[in-house]
Amino acid sequence: MPSEPILDIRGLCKTYQPRSGGAATVALDNVDLQIRRGEIFALLGPNGAGKTTLIGSVCGLVRPSGGTIHAFGLGMKRNWRQARAKIGLVPQELSVDMFEPVLMSVNHSRGLFGLAPDAGKVEELLRALSLWDKRQAKISELSGGMKRRVLIAKALAHEPELLFLDEPTAGVDVELRRDMWRLIAALRERGVTIILTTHYIEEAEEMADRVGVINQGRLVVVDEKHALMARLGRTEARIGLAAPLPAIPRELDGFPLQLADDGHALLFQGANDAARDGGIAELVKALVSADVAFASFEVRQSSLEDIFVNLVEGGPQ
Repeated sequence: MPSEPILDIRGLCKTYQPRSGGAATVALDNVDLQIRRGEIFALLGPNGAGKTTLIGSVCGLVRPSGGTIHAFGLGMKRNWRQARAKIGLVPQELSVDMFEPVLMSVNHSRGLFGLAPDAGKVEELLRALSLWDKRQAKISELSGGMKRRVLIAKALAHEPELLFLDEPTAGVDVELRRDMWRLIAALRERGVTIILTTHYIEEAEEMADRVGVINQGRLVVVDEKHALMARLGRTEARIGLAAPLPAIPRELDGFPLQLADDGHALLFQGANDAARDGGIAELVKALVSADVAFASFEVRQSSLEDIFVNLVEGGPQ
């Protein structure tokens, strides 16, 4: 029997009604999403797609218009405080007391969730985020990257089991991005479940177990990362011809080919496993058999970013 999801969202909706009249804005449209304990789940989508609204609905910052949210087996409407104590959030926007010292701010966040002071754990956390040397500095005195680190420390201060990271590395330096991903790997080893949104899709491709794409308030697709790439990805090849062709030879009719560059190139587009399953090798054999000489042969497989762009451009499905 599969274990109960750590987060179970059913039929979640959020509609914003303008105060001055006019059309309502649908931010979330009947979203169903189940998150497994211990996984890293990447939620991808363009600006305004509904990512932050979804996170805010779970964390109590947004009141949904409909649907249900269960976390740790608890209904969020009736057991919000108990469930929220196990959830950490790193928001996009800086939302801290700028005149509070770093150490005091992180300790305060821990106390808000009813945990006893633990100087050792807080020191360990601040050292992991390269903040220990800045512990007595006011947050207003820190750089933008350091302020982002403080947000992360505050979200982790109460030792959450489920952590939301809303664009955690947007606009920060390369060093912080590296620290962030090291920290995520360490948290995962400790069993923390992580849901992240990011504009750096290559990071989601490297770190996530599963990927969801949201567009115009609807989940377009949710799947295992590798299954998604196998199912929706493509293998593409560009064959530079030694001499131009007026038409594709009949011997190549069985391959997904088209002429390009006024007959100077052939373009191949097949399933993402075409190279692995021998489709490219068969194409090379067919080209030789048809006496089609080629000067170059470039093969690439679509990335998660390619798939994301295609899904978003296609709109909700």
